[in-house]
Amino acid sequence: MSSRKELANAIRALSMDAVQKANSGHPGAPMGMADIAEVLWRDFMNHNPSNPQWADRDRFVLSNGHGSMLIYSLLHLTGYDLPIDELANFRQLHSKTPGHPEFGYTAGVETTTGPLGQGVANAVGMAIAERTLAAQFNRPGHEIVDHNTWVFMGDGCMMEGISHEVCSLAGTLKLGKLVAFYDDNGISIDGHIDGWFTDDTAKRFEAYGWHVVRGVDGHDADAIKKAIEEAKAVSDKPSLLMCKTVIGFGSPNKAGTHDSHGAALGDAEVALTRKQLGWEHAPFVIPTEIYAHWDAREAGQAKEASWNERFAAYAKAHPELAAEFKRRMSNELPDNWQRESQAFIEKLQANPTKIASRKASQNTLEAFGKLLPEYLGGSADLAPSNLTMWSGSKPLNEDAAGNYIHYGVREFGMTAIANGITLHGGFLPYTATFLMFVEYARNAARMAALMKIRQVLVYTHDSIGLGEDGPTHQPVEQMASLRVTPNMSLWRPCDQVESAVAWKYAIERQDGPTALIFSRQNLAQQDRNAEQLANVARGAYVLKECEGQPELILIATGSEVELAVSAYDRLTAEGHQVRVVSMPSTDAFDKQDEAYRESVLPKAVSARVAIEAGIADYWFKYTGLNGAIVGMTTFGESAPADKLFEMFGFTVDNVVAKAKALL
Repeated sequence: MSSRKELANAIRALSMDAVQKANSGHPGAPMGMADIAEVLWRDFMNHNPSNPQWADRDRFVLSNGHGSMLIYSLLHLTGYDLPIDELANFRQLHSKTPGHPEFGYTAGVETTTGPLGQGVANAVGMAIAERTLAAQFNRPGHEIVDHNTWVFMGDGCMMEGISHEVCSLAGTLKLGKLVAFYDDNGISIDGHIDGWFTDDTAKRFEAYGWHVVRGVDGHDADAIKKAIEEAKAVSDKPSLLMCKTVIGFGSPNKAGTHDSHGAALGDAEVALTRKQLGWEHAPFVIPTEIYAHWDAREAGQAKEASWNERFAAYAKAHPELAAEFKRRMSNELPDNWQRESQAFIEKLQANPTKIASRKASQNTLEAFGKLLPEYLGGSADLAPSNLTMWSGSKPLNEDAAGNYIHYGVREFGMTAIANGITLHGGFLPYTATFLMFVEYARNAARMAALMKIRQVLVYTHDSIGLGEDGPTHQPVEQMASLRVTPNMSLWRPCDQVESAVAWKYAIERQDGPTALIFSRQNLAQQDRNAEQLANVARGAYVLKECEGQPELILIATGSEVELAVSAYDRLTAEGHQVRVVSMPSTDAFDKQDEAYRESVLPKAVSARVAIEAGIADYWFKYTGLNGAIVGMTTFGESAPADKLFEMFGFTVDNVVAKAKALL
């Protein structure tokens, strides 16, 4: 009979051997947290290695993702599709064991972690999703949503500011099924952290409203088990288990030091560690008896089978709810989605109005919200400005089965929490702030793009057009930065119709996040025929055409489309052959076939002027080096919007002058 320590040592051996073979990685955290992981995964985790997508599985997040060999060891040992060869191929090209856990590459990895603190934020999102889904779908005698979210975190996660944002909100929301394990080993890359991190972490989390279990011996299985049982007994608070551990546990010379944090132990030290742990097996060799104790496949299949029986009873008692649950967990849109959403867009085109695109966004939310109960929206304390609430919005702090989160002033935490909500399944999250404050949320938006997951990022107050607040609030370079982020789609609509099309595109997209950029100021609606209306979704289309072959093309987005149309009118009146292209989404346009792109921006027409109240340099991609750009090359100023647009050249006179210089 293998002891618990032997089972934990299997993690230690696999971790140090994989890092040693790669000569790269972080052995210390997996070796230090192995005992905690063994107790959690063998005594408490509800999961099925044979079906990593089982809807009611527990979620496990390794926020200190540099310790990736911990989760790879756990997945391998418990029976997931991660053979030993993949562990031996750690950190190598095309392996399923990349340097940090990556969602979509390795069965059982729930989220990509590595940027410290974001895993904790994802876990908060998963716990929010679990509780909200349970409130929306569970019925008396039928609890089909009932699982825990477990997260491992280290000192780095604690020091990152995002942990303050999300753990504060988790306490406020009383997320009782969220349990965090703090790897309190006192070591970071630079050494002993008491020179730069002396917070009373327990008091901090108690102040947030968490249940804190202090002084857990992270190498004592009985103490760990008792602490977890205590956490599970507290249903109205998230729990923090403060586990004292030794980083690099088992290493005679490097345990408890930063030498074991981020580098291979070395062949000699690995041999000494084997001896100290009593681990007599060769690298990547796990005895059959140890595998047998770890294997969770049979138990996992039984747990899922039991849930399937409960779900069948639920479906019999509540067939419509069961069908809706399956639809939402499969990320399928309702049957009436295409018909109703398209009808709404056509109705907008037939009923022109001049409104800010942020208001057009809210009107679209109103229409689409009635079709999409999976909406779970929120704003970083800017709902009255972002206009993200609609008549059906129900804040979670008022209704557990609601669909809206007041995130407070937490842009980074909000975006990372929404990533976790998406990853959990069952919801379509949208988040909102001013475009300028994407700077606070940047890394979480990047992680959504990296993971290719759906989230709708609503950014309002899109340019110097917000005026008197000044350059601290006026975005200039933000759209260009988002546009060049791989897998990120960005839409900057020019009126209520393009705004609705942008929302429809974002909702239907399944392979990444979409940033919707909306104005503060009112925008005139443009005339379109049926073909033009259909082409909006292609990212760019001919909005105004000349009678003959164009000699000049004006390209614009958002509020500047109206400016381009006015310039078109003047130039056309003077006898010039001019085309106006509205380009709400450069990335959607770039994905079109060559024939369509040529039909909109023919290569033969080299005289092109791009107009956007954002950084100018981005637009050379579409104008060529010989074209002209009316854009920003500096930060803004504090003044009324009309004065700023005039100062920075966003006038008909300037556009016409730029055009004539090309002609």
